[in-house]
Amino acid sequence: MYFIFLAVCFLASVIGAICGIGGGVIIKPVLDALGVMDVAAISFLSGCAVLAMTTYSVVKGRLAGDSKVEMKTAIPIAAGAVLGGVLGKWMFSFLSSFSSDKNRIGAIQAACLIVITVGTLVYTLYKNRIKTYHVRTALVSGMIGIFLGLLSSFLGIGGGPINLVVLFFFFSMTTKTAAEYSLYIIFFSQIASLLTSLITRTVPDFQPVILILMAAGGILGGICGRSINRKIKEKTVDRLFIGLMAVIICINLYNFFRFIA
Repeated sequence: MYFIFLAVCFLASVIGAICGIGGGVIIKPVLDALGVMDVAAISFLSGCAVLAMTTYSVVKGRLAGDSKVEMKTAIPIAAGAVLGGVLGKWMFSFLSSFSSDKNRIGAIQAACLIVITVGTLVYTLYKNRIKTYHVRTALVSGMIGIFLGLLSSFLGIGGGPINLVVLFFFFSMTTKTAAEYSLYIIFFSQIASLLTSLITRTVPDFQPVILILMAAGGILGGICGRSINRKIKEKTVDRLFIGLMAVIICINLYNFFRFIA
């Protein structure tokens, strides 16, 4: 069973690093579908794996000096993502306190992911026809960061596809640039989410070896994915992203009906 956690996190993080979606949007629904742990534990461990991968990608990008991230834009978004990460973790705990049935929370998360991925897929297919904007004010950037950080933390997915769509629309970024900014948002929101869990003592029960394997898979996947991302074209990233969204929609539909059954 341990191999499943390592393999899922590695493959998801490779794709996540290429597309800038963090991997969690794959890890969370796939592990939910396999039914290997309860919803709360999967959400927490998925967030940790995504944090490990994004930490590597962000630090490596800064040290290599090839980062496309402008601090003037990134700092307000990151600050908002931190606040959003705390709010998202609080929201998850709040909903969990109302029901002892963890499947109900899983169904809510799956339904949210379906809406997000369908919307993301539609936007991606028609983005060339949609007018985009160039947000420059720190306040608006911060509010966008809060929204993205909240979703990232509540769903345990890192933010993933919704990050790219929002960055495309509000900041007129290219696919690769948006992917790098997305990793920054995921990095800060997941740090906030993890610290909130530790401070409030709401860390679910799990075997430490699983966390180690998932984090290792996330880091190794981030290394491979980052290397591949630098070698392929924007159009290839777009095609991979579209295909991935279609697969994720199918997995989340399965999870939703499994949880409510």
